[in-house]
Amino acid sequence: MLDIEWVRSNFPAFGLPGAADRSFFENAGGSYACAPVIDRLTRFYRERKVQPYGPYPAAQAGGAEMDEARTRLSAMMGVRPDELHFGPSTSQNTYVLAQAVRGWLRPGDAIVVTNQDHEANSGVWRRLAESGTDVREWRIDPETGHLDPADLARLLDDKVRLVCFPHCSNVVGEINDVAAISAIAHAAGARVCVDGVSYAPHGLPDMAELGCDIYLFSAYKTYGPHQGIMVVRADFGAELPNQGHGFNAGYPTKRLTPAGPDHAQIAACAGLADYAEALSVHHGGPDGAAAARHAHDLMRAHEIKLLQPLLDFARQRNSVRLLGPADASRRAPTVALELAGSGEAASEALSSLGIDCWGGDFYAVRPLTAMGVDLAKGVLRLSFVHYTSAADMDRLLNALDRTL
Repeated sequence: MLDIEWVRSNFPAFGLPGAADRSFFENAGGSYACAPVIDRLTRFYRERKVQPYGPYPAAQAGGAEMDEARTRLSAMMGVRPDELHFGPSTSQNTYVLAQAVRGWLRPGDAIVVTNQDHEANSGVWRRLAESGTDVREWRIDPETGHLDPADLARLLDDKVRLVCFPHCSNVVGEINDVAAISAIAHAAGARVCVDGVSYAPHGLPDMAELGCDIYLFSAYKTYGPHQGIMVVRADFGAELPNQGHGFNAGYPTKRLTPAGPDHAQIAACAGLADYAEALSVHHGGPDGAAAARHAHDLMRAHEIKLLQPLLDFARQRNSVRLLGPADASRRAPTVALELAGSGEAASEALSSLGIDCWGGDFYAVRPLTAMGVDLAKGVLRLSFVHYTSAADMDRLLNALDRTL
């Protein structure tokens, strides 16, 4: 059982005046930062805000803390330190990556994208068609939002070199079987790029288990600073054209980072490792790199327990359409509801009852359109993570009952 009081004590936001009277259900837009991240960021700005790696104490301390973030997070994900990349956001990382892939593709090559994605992991890849790339769409079921791997297999041939899809959609919520899909793509000779933004808040990815070539997520949705984090397997990264300064082409971690990194935010990302390790140890699990898996399992078990009553509530309301699976074990706790009226209007009504959430399209225009949702109304989205309490869920269900 997750010690929810201990968990919430690690997030300063819950200690602010009025926090006890409100419940936060907009975590898919950005999570609260944990205390170790805030402490590291504050310390960096106070003591180490200089050019890192120079031959003097403050610069050495700053560089060491940046290196610590890379070393510990890469170990927790089971990858080499030089396979981990930091950038200003996942959208920006994906854009730079797409420009590198543009130079990697050959005339007549094809890529596969889905219409289940957030636009950041769809639009940049689709624009490769402007350079002559054959862009093929792996389409969701319009009723359920499900991506069927059998449909992907029918799109693959010896021309397809890259398959791009989400670990889970930010509106459908279903957890795609990354390992199985990666195996299908690799068997056809294609590389695999996974958008993990909507899944990583529920546990850091185990790259050996997933088997993909690229995995992207956002630190600001995983309790950290506003940075994008990207894993690119070394063999694939070496094939991609350099996007950084020419004289840095020999440094793997600089090839896909054309702009200077945010030193303080990279250093603060070590706080993500601090928190995952503390969470594991507090609950009787291991420390070090192995802590990530134990923390993941604790998070998911707690989320599944809280999520099922919300799914049951939505499924039983005739005026509500639940997007994605009704089984909590098959999805992330990001729940999009199509209502008779506006999703944003419903979020405003819920706000008056102490529920912080939002409505709209959430840059998921393609999946919502494919599922027949009126974009003018959008959806009501309710998203939570492991620091959400049973009391929060009770408040939400009561507020939904009054509002709907």
